[in-house]
Amino acid sequence: MSFDPQLIARQIHSKLAQSGIGEVATCMTRLRVTVRNKGQIDIAALKQIAGVLGVVETPDQIQIIIGPGKVNQVYDCFMPLLTAADNHDATKTQDDATKLKAQINTKNATPFKLFLKKLANIFIPLIPAFIGCGLLLGITNILTKTLSPDLFGGVPFDKTTFGAILKMLGSGVTFGLAIFAGLNTSKEFGGTPILGGVLAGFLNMPDLAKLTVFGEAAIPGRGGIIAVLFVAIFAAYLERYLRKIIPVALDLLVTPTLVLLISGILAVFLLQPVGGIISDGIANAVKISLDHGGALVGFILSAAFLPLVMTGLHQGLIPIHAELIKTTGATVLLPILAMAGAGQVGAALAVWLKTKNDKLRHIIKSSILVGFMGIGEPLIYGVTLPLFRPFIGACIGGGIGGAFVAAFKLGATGLGISGLPLALLIHNGILLYLVGIFLSYLGGFIATLLIGFDDSVIE
Repeated sequence: MSFDPQLIARQIHSKLAQSGIGEVATCMTRLRVTVRNKGQIDIAALKQIAGVLGVVETPDQIQIIIGPGKVNQVYDCFMPLLTAADNHDATKTQDDATKLKAQINTKNATPFKLFLKKLANIFIPLIPAFIGCGLLLGITNILTKTLSPDLFGGVPFDKTTFGAILKMLGSGVTFGLAIFAGLNTSKEFGGTPILGGVLAGFLNMPDLAKLTVFGEAAIPGRGGIIAVLFVAIFAAYLERYLRKIIPVALDLLVTPTLVLLISGILAVFLLQPVGGIISDGIANAVKISLDHGGALVGFILSAAFLPLVMTGLHQGLIPIHAELIKTTGATVLLPILAMAGAGQVGAALAVWLKTKNDKLRHIIKSSILVGFMGIGEPLIYGVTLPLFRPFIGACIGGGIGGAFVAAFKLGATGLGISGLPLALLIHNGILLYLVGIFLSYLGGFIATLLIGFDDSVIE
């Protein structure tokens, strides 16, 4: 069955047109369509479209899972199909969508979930840098370990000019992480981004060590990302408040000056020390858990990760990963959690082996490759979750791999990728990570065969 983006776009449009199409956007795997009247949409008919791997409903959107790369082709074919008749008043549709989102945020979103969304928005723009830098570090580590120093006059590869350049480029995101996070945090919470960046830079200035705070020398960079988040969030709220009370004629001169002065002093005497306590607590909690819980902790974390993804609470882990990379050089949580996706691949392969459902087999065939690459949405929403029992099998498989990886305390030097590609970011045991992946594949495969499934729910 060939992939025809034009046909898929037309079929999707025909199913959504009467509902009032508003904003249309894409992410890595999904076509996200804001609609005014979701009740008029035949979700079952949408799912039947060949090439559609699944449909996710949110209060104001229909998210149609098509897959990486393919979704962009469908988007390009979909947009020309939109006409004035679809929206009959583009401005009104946009206003309706904005009002609807505001109503949803007020009615359904808890402050905690909104806060997690803001945290995700701070770090998601940094993911390309984490990927690129992490891969450069991974390549440098591999070449340093595999190439004989004799090739370079007795000098290890990472000490050569080219090796040193690769290593410095790979460390770029970590070196600038505090400032990047400060900029994005201030922007996300309604402040001026550069002020958040300046405050983040201030917290990492070497001269801070010359100051004495409560009888002890201040520590540049103490609290890492946590301290930066605290300071930048406070500064953003302070700036918004000051702009309400300071005359417009004085705003440009007075507001940024007061924001930096007040936030900087509060940072040194309160926010950075508190951030340091929390940062140390996170690092120690992870270390103690893995030291004393080991495989059991790994099993629980990985087995519970897919349900966590379904709730959106996994977004709260992003700053923890970033903090661990900033303070220890690697996150030991990411390799553990990556096993959840591998368990899902194993579960999907078991379904493919046993099912006679042609549509299900096509979905798996279209999604399995990106599943190996760590992109799990097509398999989650197109296969394991609709069948449910394979979803449980995937969690079990992920838990088995997570237990293995946790026992060896493997760490990743970057974020943004999972599955097989993450192996390049593992700094202390690439082969062990790959063994963990294989165990997750095998565990998810066997668990799904034992649990079984009813494929009649996908027609």
